[in-house]
Amino acid sequence: MSALLAPLPSNLIVRPHPEPTPAQAPRNAPHRITTDAESIIAAQHYAARIAPGAAQRDRERLLPWDALDDFVATGLWAITVPQAYGGPGLSAGTLAKVTALVSAADGSLGQIPQNHFYALEVLRVGGSDEQKRFFYSRVLAGERLGNALAEITHRDFQRRTRLVPDGNSGFHLHGEKFYCTGALFAHWIPTLAVVEENGRQVTYLAFVPRTAQGVHITDDWDGFGQRATGSGSVRFDGVRVEPHWVVPFLASFESPTPIGPLAQLLHASIDLGLARGAFAAMLPYVREHGRPWIDAHVERSADDPLLLQQVGDIAVGIRAAEALVRRAARFVDAAQAQATEQSVAEASIAVAEARALTTTASLDAGTRLFELAGTSATTGQKGLDRFWRNARTHTLHDPVRWKYHAVGNFYLNGRNPPRHGAL
Repeated sequence: MSALLAPLPSNLIVRPHPEPTPAQAPRNAPHRITTDAESIIAAQHYAARIAPGAAQRDRERLLPWDALDDFVATGLWAITVPQAYGGPGLSAGTLAKVTALVSAADGSLGQIPQNHFYALEVLRVGGSDEQKRFFYSRVLAGERLGNALAEITHRDFQRRTRLVPDGNSGFHLHGEKFYCTGALFAHWIPTLAVVEENGRQVTYLAFVPRTAQGVHITDDWDGFGQRATGSGSVRFDGVRVEPHWVVPFLASFESPTPIGPLAQLLHASIDLGLARGAFAAMLPYVREHGRPWIDAHVERSADDPLLLQQVGDIAVGIRAAEALVRRAARFVDAAQAQATEQSVAEASIAVAEARALTTTASLDAGTRLFELAGTSATTGQKGLDRFWRNARTHTLHDPVRWKYHAVGNFYLNGRNPPRHGAL
């Protein structure tokens, strides 16, 4: 047989990604959290349970199905459901605290529900009473929302995923999405799509059942960070969408709403958690394994004066980031209570300030962990590199340089930031 016709070795054959099995329906309704304090305690206990396995999940890319079921069972995925619809309606500040606590333990598990909460906010702002009753009840019963928002086949920001009216009040959905964090684990996939209305493209958020005919998920996320988020691809091949599953989206940004600030607050909280996680991992390693530099003339690394200065610098940066996240959450709470041009702009700027600092804090803590802990900390089995990889990956969701631009323009020129969800 010719060498050109010989079969390729099995390790060189590129095989298609198998389509993952959909999430099972919740067996039991989650616990009903009622207070902010209860949610923080639940998040602390949950974080303690998932932290020991975080390095292995990252190293082997183990998708966290059981950990997610546990997460939902705590009741934390329902804490933003309004009281009028059976939920506790907890504050953005509490949601930020919960997100940071979980992200410090495992960055992937902290990020997976981000778009779940984003979709719930779009529903709160733009959904009808009927839609709210339907979807909030599903969330209270333990169902998860994912996302299919981003498209990467073109360099513009136009959405090509389309909802085509079927002539019977419903739609058929056609399109392909990527970076679909949470979709692989979801029961519903909120999807941005456009409809042709009176000669213009109008964007909607369609809540699509994961098991609907024509929904195809590919587990092809291979980022070097946030490895267990399952942020792969979703394809919709003529999926039937009922009219009551479609919520206005474009209208949510034509007038001032807190949707964008809340989304960005969640990003900031994830990054804050990653910074905390890296710092918490560094401290015992330096104490137990670090070696002082010869010129320090001390026996313990923990007594090295220059190392102490560096640790102090990291700690101050994280504390400053925490303060800005808390401050930003108060502005988001105010905008949710009364959305005006001014309140939403102030919330967007406050969150942009927080994101600028949490980006720096997470990357800095993840980088200097190795500078201070030493070469032995770089071994793969320890998994300490995941903090920087996770921070570097997650902080790329939108460019922090434009946060500084928006902040400067607001204070110097009195110009409100754009309302597109990324500020």
